[in-house]
Amino acid sequence: MEGLSLFLTVFLALVIPIVMARLRVTTVPTAVAEIIVGILMGKSCLNLITQTSQLTFLSNLGVIVLMFLSGMEIDFDLLSPKKHTRARKSESGKQVKPMVVAAFAFGGVAVASVLLALGMKALGLFNDVALASIIFMTVALGVVIATLKEKEILGRPIGQTILLTAVMGEVIPLLLLTIYSTVNGGDARKLWLIILLFVAAIILLRRFKRPYLWFAKVTKATTQLDVRLAFFLIFALVTVAEQVGAENILGAFLAGVVMKLLEPTQATKDKLTSIGYGFFIPIFFIRTGVNLNLKLLFANPQALMLLPVLVICLFLAKLPVTLTYMWAFNKRNAFAGGFLTATTITIVLPTLQVARKLNAITATQSSAFILAAVIVCIACPIVFNSTFALTPEDKIKEKVVIFGLNAVTMTVYQDLHDSWYSVQVLTCRKEKYDTYKSKVKNLKLLPDRKVDTLEAAGAFDTDIFVATFTDDQANLEVGRAAKQAGVKRVIVSQGKVVADTVDQLREEGIELFAFNNLHGAMLRALIESPAVYRIITDTNNALYDVVVRNSAYTGRQLMDWDFVDQITVSRIRRGDKWISPHGSTVIEPGDELIYSGPWREADRIHQLLSRE
Repeated sequence: MEGLSLFLTVFLALVIPIVMARLRVTTVPTAVAEIIVGILMGKSCLNLITQTSQLTFLSNLGVIVLMFLSGMEIDFDLLSPKKHTRARKSESGKQVKPMVVAAFAFGGVAVASVLLALGMKALGLFNDVALASIIFMTVALGVVIATLKEKEILGRPIGQTILLTAVMGEVIPLLLLTIYSTVNGGDARKLWLIILLFVAAIILLRRFKRPYLWFAKVTKATTQLDVRLAFFLIFALVTVAEQVGAENILGAFLAGVVMKLLEPTQATKDKLTSIGYGFFIPIFFIRTGVNLNLKLLFANPQALMLLPVLVICLFLAKLPVTLTYMWAFNKRNAFAGGFLTATTITIVLPTLQVARKLNAITATQSSAFILAAVIVCIACPIVFNSTFALTPEDKIKEKVVIFGLNAVTMTVYQDLHDSWYSVQVLTCRKEKYDTYKSKVKNLKLLPDRKVDTLEAAGAFDTDIFVATFTDDQANLEVGRAAKQAGVKRVIVSQGKVVADTVDQLREEGIELFAFNNLHGAMLRALIESPAVYRIITDTNNALYDVVVRNSAYTGRQLMDWDFVDQITVSRIRRGDKWISPHGSTVIEPGDELIYSGPWREADRIHQLLSRE
């Protein structure tokens, strides 16, 4: 029977996503579907899968890998002070600091969770206030990220705010769970030892930062050093966590954080995700459903009454998120965003697992919590997808600010792709402003070109900053200020190019645009390579540069792309190397392609390949 249970579990892990794809079930997370199927196959219904030592071991490993990958999900760029000290305009027109809004939202969630837990105790429904509070404030980070990626708003103010709220809803409850388990496990005096776990994580990060770069260079298909390092980090920190009295899931989570800070390649992330979600994690979710005993739940009137109350509490706990978001965003999207943060499954399951080990919760109560989380996890993404409406600001990929108004910047303003960029032009010359104000929709006149003036005007609240003023020194000054302010890409124009200046700007991460060099390069191209010149200047065809992020087109040969006959791929940049493309070239995540083709088709393909 042991072998049969394991076989059925692995078979279901294979079949469930296939059936979901066949039936086009996209609104329900795969994890929820796996739990539901586990319920059907377990003691609640058919009882075809039973509890075995093999499944227990693989399931425990699954939850550890799940927490590791959850740690890797955290985007530390979003937590950077530079990223959030400057306010960003939301679709409601208000200045929004995602970190501040998210902090207020989660603060409200924490207060609401405690109040709801106290209310349940007063009603005699559930007495453990601390445990209920932790569960109510959790957010399923993985589900939130997947949903935001599908909407392509992860980089927008509302997407960043929802994501940061979800990060807090995963990290803070996990830390509180560690404290809860330590205190309730009778080891409150060991609580300070948890600091050693964080010290171990810092030491591992510092020790493996350099070796990891070497690992990435020497790894082979038969060694996979990056994957071996990941599992070493997992078991190292899980072992330390258990030794100091903390929960092993906290150690696994910190291992994921360490791995993320080592800046693994996209290929490494994909391999680790494949191992986790391809094998271990589905077993954990299916086994969770198998262990649910709904017969006992429905036979117990008090526990059955607990179920609707828990569902309502899980929604009410996130009500402060909606109310906070309504200040910053339009009401419709604020409601959708608040609903999405009510999604909770990832931390709830390990939390209940810990509570069961501590005998702090009965099996029936645990089943009620899990079933409530499943119901919420089904409802939330459906409500979000049906309610959230992309605004024009959400649809724009990048914001560009051009400082300096002349014939060249006017041409750039008119030619930049409307659906890719939002362009604002700044000038401090009144005569230029009067000449072009009727032609440039988003033109702003500044009193001077000082850095403070530009900063006050929100010039550095952008993804790309371009300085094309007539004064080379002024361009350098504002360009460096923009880079220090955290602008992702800074481009400065220079009339007279000095070699030392070029090298210095390159070190500072600032890109250089030189008019004289450009004219010379174009003339040389016309003389030496007229075909290249025609490609660049052709108005019927486009020359594009795209970083491949769409997983549907990675891991495949160029010849297998359904649109490859519509474009010409000239070069592929992989890491620091350029490679020549062939039909048999396998495209990897993060590859940068230079290609040309009819502009309408090339434009469609650019959007398709760059979609995450």
